[in-house]
Amino acid sequence: MSSSPSRPQIAKGLEGIYVMETRLSYIDGINSRLYYLGYRIEDLAVFSSYEEVAFLLYFYRLPKKEEFELFKGFLYESRAIPGDVIELIRKMVSRKAHPMDILRTAVSYLATFDPELGVGDREANIRKAIRLLARVPTIVATIYRLSRGLDPIEPREDLRHAENFLYMMHGKIPTEFETKVMDTIFILHAEHGMNASSFASIVTASTLSDIYSAVVSGIATLKGPLHGGAAEAAYYQFKEIGDPENVEPWVKEALKTKRRIMGMGHRVYKSYDPRAKIMKELDAEIASKYGGEPEKLYKIAVKLEEIALREFAAMGRTDIQPNIDFYTPIAYTALKIVPELFTAVFAASRTVGWTAKVIEYTTDNRLIRPLDYYVGELDKKYIPINER
Repeated sequence: MSSSPSRPQIAKGLEGIYVMETRLSYIDGINSRLYYLGYRIEDLAVFSSYEEVAFLLYFYRLPKKEEFELFKGFLYESRAIPGDVIELIRKMVSRKAHPMDILRTAVSYLATFDPELGVGDREANIRKAIRLLARVPTIVATIYRLSRGLDPIEPREDLRHAENFLYMMHGKIPTEFETKVMDTIFILHAEHGMNASSFASIVTASTLSDIYSAVVSGIATLKGPLHGGAAEAAYYQFKEIGDPENVEPWVKEALKTKRRIMGMGHRVYKSYDPRAKIMKELDAEIASKYGGEPEKLYKIAVKLEEIALREFAAMGRTDIQPNIDFYTPIAYTALKIVPELFTAVFAASRTVGWTAKVIEYTTDNRLIRPLDYYVGELDKKYIPINER
């Protein structure tokens, strides 16, 4: 098909295309700002909790004390997963499946146990979303325990969200500082506009499929290394560098061979990711408290940021700055979360964003059905196989 004046403009990657109005989050990529429902991420990270952020994203306001206690009560009592789901995880672990494949499959199976699976009104979707929010961390912790030959640890209803997650991972109640670090990671990953996995979730939901299917779509999309795998890649990048003294020659070789520096650059942020600023400050405290590997990784990361930004600036690329994935590996390491679980923990955090986005979109639903522009030939003559 020859090109013509009517040829449409193709928006590769849908870059710059708006698909919905939202109240959930606003990213100001030029001025390094992120807001949830109008609240700055810096304030939420300091003063709020992941549970309160979840309430905010589902109900578009901060809770009053009494209703927040009810919300947390429902969230906390919904944490346990069925034994059949645990056995499914055990079987997939025995086959050495990737944690994200296990998580995706376990969430899909979990749907069959929800009594409201086929109920699609907003109130039912919020209840299902809260159950998912409660159980995805349990699945992730179960994957970790079984992959290490350890028995799963049942969730507790008397622990906070981040606190209970670390308890299920390691079998002991974390310190207040460890809980705060985990809670901050959850808050920073909760919601982030129309990213690839959120878009996948609303595409699925727009067909009037169920909210579990939408979350499965989000998990499957997050698995891709261009979306959810950057923190793990950044960790191995730091390990490869090995020492702050090695950073400068490593960066020069990386740029010479056009190798990507993981955790640097973002599709939306053209200045410093505000979440990365928060994590960098938290990592400094972690390095001081823990020493050892977290401190070494922190020193490498800080030096890598310094040298990389200098080299990028010399190339006229001041828009390439650290994103959140650059600094989360230090915190994960301090919390004894292994690299292969980084993306699954991201998914546990983002479950609230996926489900809130689905609930918001389907309130005024329209099937998402874009177009593709055909560039092949037409009216070709069919040739029988024995004549080709």
